[in-house]
Amino acid sequence: MPVELNHIDTGGEGVPLVVVHGLLGSADNWRSHIKKWRDSRRVIAVDLRNHGRSPHVEGMGYEAMAEDLMALLDRLDVQKAHLLGHSMGGKVVISVARLAPSRVASLIVADIAPQAYGHDHDAIFAGLRHLESGAPTTRGEADALLAEHVDERSTRLFLATNLERGEQGGLRLRIGLDEIEGDYGAIMAAPAGEGAFEGPTLVVRGSRSQYVTDEMLPALRRVLPDAELVTLEAGHWLHAEQPEAFQEAVNRFLDEVG
Repeated sequence: MPVELNHIDTGGEGVPLVVVHGLLGSADNWRSHIKKWRDSRRVIAVDLRNHGRSPHVEGMGYEAMAEDLMALLDRLDVQKAHLLGHSMGGKVVISVARLAPSRVASLIVADIAPQAYGHDHDAIFAGLRHLESGAPTTRGEADALLAEHVDERSTRLFLATNLERGEQGGLRLRIGLDEIEGDYGAIMAAPAGEGAFEGPTLVVRGSRSQYVTDEMLPALRRVLPDAELVTLEAGHWLHAEQPEAFQEAVNRFLDEVG
């Protein structure tokens, strides 16, 4: 059964732009981009299962997450959409494009390739578990707990977007950490579906990221043969590091595909 995803919908006319976050992110991470996009188009940003304000359920496979997204489009009476996904969200939108290409007006994939990846989030999960057991009451305390496992402050600030104030006054994680960590292998796997998506596609990658290297491009083009490739001077969180350049690349592509 698909999960009823929490989402932000700006309303408006025309084919909407649907934005899908990455692992441990949420729709809230995209609010600054949404404010700009909503002036010219309808934008729908989702919280994937076990993220943001969406329900916590077992299973993080890409077919299931693609079905969640398509069920949301059905509820909103959206027959076709431009799909934008970052990292894990990129694999979700590629899965939708392969499973239901008629629902996809265009595809925008941010810093991910349609392949399996190695497991490299052990320190992050350890930090989140340590934070959870430490029961912080302030964001400073939460950051100190995370810092025992996660060195980069920018990563800790990103992870801290998952904190909310609990009923007892302390801070708690709003993500389904048990469910995410329990099916981490599925998150690292390749997108669902088979064959290629031959519709208009933009792939935006970061020059300092290892998620879409030159060596991966032949395999990427077997799945996304019409992909236009744009490289930004950024790491994996390119939409946060280079927001204006990211906006420009997306807007130009959407204007071209209509």
